[in-house]
This record gives sequence, C-alpha cells and structure tokens, in this order.
Amino acid sequence: MRLGLSITGILGVLLIAKNRGLVSKVKPIMESLISQANFRISHQLYEEVLQTANELD
Repeated sequence: MRLGLSITGILGVLLIAKNRGLVSKVKPIMESLISQANFRISHQLYEEVLQTANELD
C-alpha cells in the first residue's frame, strides 16, 4: 500500500469481478489473456486462481 492506495493485479481484478457477479467465469478470460495478449502465468498460480474461483475441473 502506497499513498493510501492498494495495488491489485489483473488476476485479483478478475476474482473480484467474479465475486461481484460481473463475470461468470475467470478461466476463459485467463485463456484469452494467455493466447491473445501473451500474458504469462505460472501453472501453480493459474491453478490457484481457478481454485479460488471454484472453477477447478
């Protein structure tokens, strides 16, 4: 936290959006980021985000 601001990354924003009902699933959005925007994410973090979003198969 700097200057009273908290920092949230794109994956955190996706999880917040899902929790608020703004998106129904984060997995297809992450897949689009990876394939279209060259977004890099470790397999472990990918799985953790899916687990947090209750989207693990």
